[in-house]
Order: sequence, then C-alpha cells, then structure tokens
Amino acid sequence: MRKYNVLFAGESWFFTTTETKGFDQFTIGGYETEIGRVRAYMEEYADIPHIPAHLVATEFPDSAEKLKGYDAVLVSDVGANSFLLHPDTFQRSIPTPDKLKAIADYVEQGGAFGMIGGYMTFMGIEGKGRYHDTVIEEILPVTMMQTDDRREHPEGITVTACQDPLTEGLPSPWPYLLGYNKLTAKDGARVLAQFEGDPILTLGTYGKGRTFAWASDCAPHWMPAAFCESELNKELWRRVLTWAAGE
Repeated sequence: MRKYNVLFAGESWFFTTTETKGFDQFTIGGYETEIGRVRAYMEEYADIPHIPAHLVATEFPDSAEKLKGYDAVLVSDVGANSFLLHPDTFQRSIPTPDKLKAIADYVEQGGAFGMIGGYMTFMGIEGKGRYHDTVIEEILPVTMMQTDDRREHPEGITVTACQDPLTEGLPSPWPYLLGYNKLTAKDGARVLAQFEGDPILTLGTYGKGRTFAWASDCAPHWMPAAFCESELNKELWRRVLTWAAGE
C-alpha cells in the first residue's frame, strides 16, 4: 500500500499564562501543536506536511493547481478567517485569492478534503470557526449551525458505528470521546458513526472529488490519548483516507 500525501492545516496554538503569587505576578508564553500525535497514528499510510494555524494565511496554497499534488487536504482547529485574511488584504487592502474557494475548486476537480472538529472548525467556540455559509459548507456532506456548535461531554461518550462497508470489522466498542461539533448530515450523505442521532463521521462527494466531516477532534481534549493510540483510530483513518483518495 502506498503512502498518501496529506496536507494538514491547523492543530497548533500559542498561549500566554499570567501567574500571580501574592504581591507579584509574571507572564510566560509558548507554542504547542498536536501534529506529532496525528502523525504517530497515520504514519503507516500517510506522509503529512503541516501548515500551522498561524501560517495558514501566508503559506496555505491559494489555487487548486497548487493543491492537486496532494491526495487529500485536512483542516483541523483553525478558523475560516485564517484562510480568508492574508496580511496583504487585512493590513494593506490588497486583493488576494480566496483560499477556501481554492479548496472547493480542488475538490470539484477530483481532490479530497476533510474537516476535523474542534474549537475553531465548523462553527466552534462562540461561532468563531465561521465556516457556516461558506463554500466549505457547500462542499462538505454536512450543514452547520449558525452559532456555537460545541457539544461538551465531560462524562465521556461512546460513538456508535453505523452499518457500512467502511466500518465492517472495526474494533468495538469505540473508546470514549469528550465532545464534538453538532452537525446535520445532508441528504444522500453516508453517516459512518453517530451519537444520539448526531453524525460524528460523514462522507460525501462534490464534483469529481470526495469530502468528509469528522465532528470530534483528532487529539486531546475531545479525543483522549486512549482514542488517539487505539487500533480502531489507526484503522479508521486508514479506511477514510483510502476512500477519500478514491482507492
């Protein structure tokens, strides 16, 4: 089996922490990413070049032509504004290509695209993901809410696999998840996994290409380490990427 070339955007963040100790306080900052964890469970079948969230505006390909060398494009935990507001546009009022449209054109011409849930995808926390009513919602097999769509489950939830050739023989039960983005499957979409009627993994087509929506995260906190490192997770992503690549 060949390795898929999968462009992965997002799943990184900067943080600032202020600690107060009596009369005094100090501030520290840093940078973190979960791409290493994702690569660990996909490494057998995917090479994953990574564009961190803070570089999406400047480094993400801005045309279908530049994307066509990838078997699939995945976006996780980075909002629509990062794709739409290049510094030249936001700071200098200079027109720049619409990167979301580039993704849609790439899929229409036969590419594969997947959106992974989180606080800054689909609609996300306080609606700041802002993918509702964009071309990304058009190409995905799901529709989104217009507001904050997070469903937090600190008690842990067990997703149920639906009957489908892609889920046949997967380990059961699935490890617990701690949350997801609430979505609605479009007519004709294939729902592979659900929780209380909400689609968790949904597949669809657009033009000549294929798209999917994974409503939970690909790393903590919604996807705990036990899920990330499970044989189920490794096999699930292998099957999804193989399907997305049309093989």
